Amino acid sequence: MIGKLQGVIDYIGSDFVILMVNGVGYKVYTPEILTLKSTVALWIETIVREDSIRLFGFLSLAGQNLFNQLTTVSGVGPKVALAIMGTIKTDTLMTAIATGDAKTIATAPGVGKKVAEKIIVELKNKMGGANFDFGDDNGGALPDLLAALESLGYRRMDIIDMAQNLVSQNPDADISKLVPLALKEISGK
Repeated sequence: MIGKLQGVIDYIGSDFVILMVNGVGYKVYTPEILTLKSTVALWIETIVREDSIRLFGFLSLAGQNLFNQLTTVSGVGPKVALAIMGTIKTDTLMTAIATGDAKTIATAPGVGKKVAEKIIVELKNKMGGANFDFGDDNGGALPDLLAALESLGYRRMDIIDMAQNLVSQNPDADISKLVPLALKEISGK
């Protein structure tokens, strides 16, 4: 099996790239944002089916491991896993799984509420290696902050990274302090 490929991006498709390695063009499906003619090294996951052999590439081992974890969930194949990883940043996705935030996971194309909940149920305990530093028990502040901002009309995907940063930077702050900080951050952009 192929473990890693390093080469030049020769073509960029909708969900794949052609990676030229020593004169051979490999079609690699990837959620990564890559640029044409750039040199990259991708960790490769090979999936062999009865009718195809597909290569999936990731810039980091953590991305490859997350992809493998997602594809263990029933109802989540490689295509859906790529859609999730292409829509939601890895750290945001892992936080959503750890905090039970199905709404964030369901923002990915092809992922409904039931699949998002299934991902959380099946992967929450498997994500034990990830550290989510939100202070003592302030991990509960993130869903509350997101809900408050959504009720004000902000889209979850537009605010989730900022909200995560605020919660981690202010571990002792409660929701009454976090909302004004978030609104200040949003208006400053």
